[in-house]
Amino acid sequence: MDKEAKTKKSENEASEAAAEGKPDDLAELKAQAAKAAENWDRLLRVTADFDNYKKRAARERQEAVSFANENLLVKLLPVMDAFDMALAAPTNDPAAKSLQAGIVMVASQLKSALAEAGLEEIDANGKPFDPSLHEAVAQEETSAAPEGEVIRQTRKGYKFRNRLLRPAGVIVAKKPAA
Repeated sequence: MDKEAKTKKSENEASEAAAEGKPDDLAELKAQAAKAAENWDRLLRVTADFDNYKKRAARERQEAVSFANENLLVKLLPVMDAFDMALAAPTNDPAAKSLQAGIVMVASQLKSALAEAGLEEIDANGKPFDPSLHEAVAQEETSAAPEGEVIRQTRKGYKFRNRLLRPAGVIVAKKPAA
């Protein structure tokens, strides 16, 4: 046999073998394509999960930085209350008046430092009762204020960067009994 005949014979044998193996190859290709599609889908899901994780971690880190001083401020609230009580105490003695003037200066310095840190007082007097900001400690019958309005504040409330640290203790007006 010459070279051309041998080449044609080997090509025929190769095409017959390919024809015989074609269903197996096709099934194998389909299986590989399905596996590739599954892997691609898994890659997309893992990538999306990782992106969500990065965003959540960045948000949590930002919140941790923003509210890092919150526990310290909560511990300083009783100190602020003590200053307010000291300032509210009546004084007739001239020596006590100079002491009270010193307390006023220290209290104002503390309040301004805490305000710079993001602490703000909740002013409840004369406002409608808001359970998200106020804690009702009592109701008082009065015709001087509409029902549901705060008539007196018994304890100051505080917020830190729009997050409630302590609700204001208030006395709320109610209609007088007939």
